[in-house]
Amino acid sequence: MEKLNPLFVLVGRILIAVLFLPAGISKIGNYSGMQQYMESGGVPGIVLPLVILLEIGGGLALIVGWQTRIAAFLLAGFCVVSGILFHFQPEDQIQMILLMKNIAVAGGLLVLVGAGAGAISLDHRKKTGD
Repeated sequence: MEKLNPLFVLVGRILIAVLFLPAGISKIGNYSGMQQYMESGGVPGIVLPLVILLEIGGGLALIVGWQTRIAAFLLAGFCVVSGILFHFQPEDQIQMILLMKNIAVAGGLLVLVGAGAGAISLDHRKKTGD
């Protein structure tokens, strides 16, 4: 089992990133609609490029294991804040499930903050000089 641990960490990073990459890419294709949606939640539409950069850049960083702790920390914060702003609707069960999904993903990301990227990562290569 010990030999599989690095593989599990890699697959876990990829599975978490799968949530962010398509979300960031889709925001580019529906830029004005996403800006309006953000503004309807009280978030200035001008921050949309930062959201896109975080989702795509953070997702890619998780996949390759580069600056993993920083990317995971930023994405965890994003999950919590966006979850509260856009999904905290106690009267709507679906929205509350989406909020809990965001909170759970933030939890997984915080595990990466604590544990790091694992042995199959650019972070590990840089640290060991391999």
